[in-house]
Amino acid sequence: MVETAMRTILAAIVLALAGVGFAHAAVDPLEVELIALERQSWVAWKDHDAAFFDRFLSDDHVELQGAGPMGKAPVVEGVASGCVVKSYALDRFNFTRFSPDTALLIYRAEQDTSCGGQKVLSPVWATSLFVRRDGRWQNALYVHSPAQKAQ
Repeated sequence: MVETAMRTILAAIVLALAGVGFAHAAVDPLEVELIALERQSWVAWKDHDAAFFDRFLSDDHVELQGAGPMGKAPVVEGVASGCVVKSYALDRFNFTRFSPDTALLIYRAEQDTSCGGQKVLSPVWATSLFVRRDGRWQNALYVHSPAQKAQ
């Protein structure tokens, strides 16, 4: 009788733990989609693909960096201008869905990049706000803030 009770308790614990594992495994498909899109933007940044950014950024896009806010056109021009991206790494993605048509990615980015002979700030915490318009996800806001260097 004790052995049967122990087996029942053990089975309940295993099932409970399995349920916890499944609960954590459920990822919003939008998170996967937007992280992939954000990663594509870094490839396009490195490759000076201004056409990608013309599609990727919303028409009312705002980018905020050290020099202050700028709109879509100067960002697209900047991508084409020829900054030298030697390497980059993206990690620690954090996803928040605010509504069916609005979502936020925050992540850590490190890069070895220079623009006009000046090193680009690295590492940073990057924030990308996405909106769904005309049936596609567009980046409406990009902000980066200094991050602590890895220990």
